[in-house]
Amino acid sequence: MKIILKKGAQVKIISGRDKGKTGEILEINRKLEKVKVKAVNMIKRHTKPTKENKGGIISKESFVHQSNIKNIDIQKTVKKKVKK
Repeated sequence: MKIILKKGAQVKIISGRDKGKTGEILEINRKLEKVKVKAVNMIKRHTKPTKENKGGIISKESFVHQSNIKNIDIQKTVKKKVKK
């Protein structure tokens, strides 16, 4: 079954460390079949100070494999269409 994913769609994490969390898709990497979801799979990056950035420890999202997410938006639209 093919999963239809679009940037900005609401998804739910179904497995892994962040199981049960929901968020919107920020970025999609179709070649690696991975998705970046807002406030899910947070990692710490230690960055050096530069002219533009102050540096220090920065928290940011990392990619999650698309098999570990479930699209919430599509389920809501399907339920509305099935309604008699």
